[in-house]
This record gives sequence, C-alpha cells and structure tokens, in this order.
Amino acid sequence: MLIGHLPAGYVFSKLAYARFEARIASYRLFMFWGLLGAIAPDFDMFYFHLVDQGQIHHHRYVSHFPILWLALVIAALAVVKLGRRIWGAYGLIFSLCGFAHLVLDTVVGDIWWLAPMVDQPFALASVPAVYQPWWLNFILHWSFTLELALFAWAVWLYRQDGGRRVRRALSVGVVRDGDGD
Repeated sequence: MLIGHLPAGYVFSKLAYARFEARIASYRLFMFWGLLGAIAPDFDMFYFHLVDQGQIHHHRYVSHFPILWLALVIAALAVVKLGRRIWGAYGLIFSLCGFAHLVLDTVVGDIWWLAPMVDQPFALASVPAVYQPWWLNFILHWSFTLELALFAWAVWLYRQDGGRRVRRALSVGVVRDGDGD
C-alpha cells in the first residue's frame, strides 16, 4: 500500500470516534493517535534505508510482526480496565490502526503472521515486477484500486461534516471527560 495506510487510519479512527465519542477527551488527540498508528509500522523504513541499507525486507522487522500489535492492543485494553479510559482509548486506536496496517500490507505484500515463531510470509496476491521505476508496478496493479477506494472513503467521511470537526479540533482541543487523563 503506497497511499492506503493513512486514509485507512482516518476511516478507522473516524468511525471508532463516532462510536465512543462520549468517552474520549479529545477528537484531535484520538485522530492523531489513530493516524500515527496507521503509519507506525513503516517507521522501520528509516532503519531499512539508513542503517540496514535494504539488506533485509522491512516487513521482517519487529515493527511488522502482528504479535507486537496484538500485545499493544492487549496493553491498551488493560490500561482501559485499570481506569485510565482516555489514555487507553488513545493506545487502543493507535494499536488497532497499526494492526490494520499489517492487514492491508497482506493484500500484496509479505507479512510474517506467525513471526517470530514461524518464518513463513503470507500475502493474498503478488505484484509482478514488469515496469521501471518500481512504484509503477504497484500503481498499475489491480490492488491500487483498493487504495483509491480507501482514499475516496476518507474524503467522503471528511466531507460529511464539511471538515468542520477536523478544523475545529485543530484549532481548539475538545475536552469532554474529567477523569484526569
């Protein structure tokens, strides 16, 4: 997914916020943590390019291990259970969007779903390398329509409220819960 992760994080976060709005302190922070989680697994690209020099596929790094993201989901749920609802909600949206990133990567990219126990990648489809530069292979592949659909869905959700909530949240944090988080 070249462009699909951020729109998917927006869609997921926006829908989750609509469901739990009364229990979340800040729309802006909730969306921030969701969008950050949606791209967080790819932060390993800095290491991939700057340190590893592309020697190991970045999907083999721990940031792309589903077990890490499941552990983060469980930790966020524990934080919620301990009474820190707001921070738990932020952690939960971050980790769920990170996990969704791996699901999207599985469409046309290898993800080691059983790592580190089993060294076996899984992907629903592959993108044949027939064009140069490399990114043309992804843009001209059928899976790119999924990315465009995610982008269109995100734009549609944004336009549903005319972007008012996003603009308002960027200018003033909305606080609705007084539990000290």
